[in-house]
Amino acid sequence: MKTRSVLELADVKAIAAAAEAEALQNQWAVTIAIVDDGGHLLWLQRLDGAPAISAQIAPAKAHTSALGRRESKVYEEVINGGRTSFLSVPGVQGMLEGGVPIMKDGQCIGAVGVSGVKSNEDAQIARAGIAALGL
Repeated sequence: MKTRSVLELADVKAIAAAAEAEALQNQWAVTIAIVDDGGHLLWLQRLDGAPAISAQIAPAKAHTSALGRRESKVYEEVINGGRTSFLSVPGVQGMLEGGVPIMKDGQCIGAVGVSGVKSNEDAQIARAGIAALGL
């Protein structure tokens, strides 16, 4: 049997606070979603002024990143590269940049998804949140 780390509420709050700080520092109105390693929602935070649809997109990006164990940007690049059949993958919806896995000791323990600004800025916010864990 293996022993692995899991996100606790204190971790989730630290990620959310750091991601929010990054967004506010840049005056970006976004939604921040944090999921566990199975893609289950642990946190959803929609900042003032964030588009309503971002509350659907951010969790989808996080879910995709957690299940795939990689940044959601990878899937966007696959599709943009011409493999449009990838759009038919069951149960995966957030195939846009902005979902970033939380990796510890080579294992995915969750992911952060952000939506509301440019995709690379969404990813920047997600990475800032994850950095708060000091992994």
